[in-house]
Amino acid sequence: MVEAVLIDLFSLPAGLHNDIQGVLRNTLETIEKCSSTPDPFVYVMCCQMPESERKGEQESLLPALRDFQSMKKGLEVVCAQTTAAVLYTIKQILDEKDFSIIKIILPSLRKELMKVYIDHLFTPVYQFEFEDLKVASDCNNLQTIGPKSEEQTVSTQDVALIRSEIQMHLESLPSLKGELTILKSSLIPDDIFLHGFTTRTGGISYIPTLSSCNLFSSSKRRDPQAVVKENLRRLANAAGFNPENFHRVKTDHANAVCVMGKTEPDSYDGIVTNQKGVTIAAPGADCIPLLFADPVRKVCGAAHSGWKGTLLGVSMATVNAMVSEYGCNMKDILVVLGPSVGPCCYKLPRESAEEFHRIDPKCVRQFDSAAPYIDIRRATR
Repeated sequence: MVEAVLIDLFSLPAGLHNDIQGVLRNTLETIEKCSSTPDPFVYVMCCQMPESERKGEQESLLPALRDFQSMKKGLEVVCAQTTAAVLYTIKQILDEKDFSIIKIILPSLRKELMKVYIDHLFTPVYQFEFEDLKVASDCNNLQTIGPKSEEQTVSTQDVALIRSEIQMHLESLPSLKGELTILKSSLIPDDIFLHGFTTRTGGISYIPTLSSCNLFSSSKRRDPQAVVKENLRRLANAAGFNPENFHRVKTDHANAVCVMGKTEPDSYDGIVTNQKGVTIAAPGADCIPLLFADPVRKVCGAAHSGWKGTLLGVSMATVNAMVSEYGCNMKDILVVLGPSVGPCCYKLPRESAEEFHRIDPKCVRQFDSAAPYIDIRRATR
């Protein structure tokens, strides 16, 4: 069932600009009379360009809203200079309410363009359906605004302009939860290697379960790739690397290692390289992000080590790749463990804990309990 309805009043045909109140009133009447969703949340999207005839559009729409008291708790006008800005603002509202099933009512010629915006600003978590904007309130006799075409296409130039518009909007947003902070180790020489560990601050991700500097997007998350790309751009600016040459491991919670320049595995938790100007990275949270640096051979590596990867020896596999592929001497390799979960807070079932106990009894606390505490950092060292 549809949880929210968006009414797109951007790019109305010229003949309807003077009757925008009427168009909105008719659309709201249609929603009120004909919608299968009782009392849906409704968001009206409109353009508000500085120094233009449409500058007061938001104010001009307010009279049309007064007749719809039954919708009042969920009826809101959202105006901005661009479609990207309006959609991103509405996305924040939808995410706060945990809505994911959305209907968009819009001029038929806007549909394919809107799909491009959605592809870049949303993820498969959301479900969208589209309905043509109408000019009559009779459910059985509705007239579509603009010509209806079955073969609408969006040009490559249009897609590029939309991407640029989205990028400009995201770049304009303030950092959340504080400034972007990079933690460094004194062990790795700065004159040879650029390195560091990010924290949870300084990006633009606002989803409560994610850090504001989130650097990972998936079909199961609400943070889109465009936001992750902006977070990476900000990190690159702060750290001094080129985001176009950024390579992150494709985690599988195992011990496979990718050697840059060779065929890339489908998944891997370690990566090594001797290429200049290339940035490699591994994620961390509960799991440990590890950095490896050989200042003699000028080789570096990164690895993601969760409890499974720790038991499978992903750290040693990364070291072995540096030795075998680049001729590193093991004694020259410096290894730094980044922030991760500590033994105070990490439990595993007894069966898994026994494997850590075999590595070192000190890796396990309360060994006789059903879910002992595990020190994966000690096990890695």
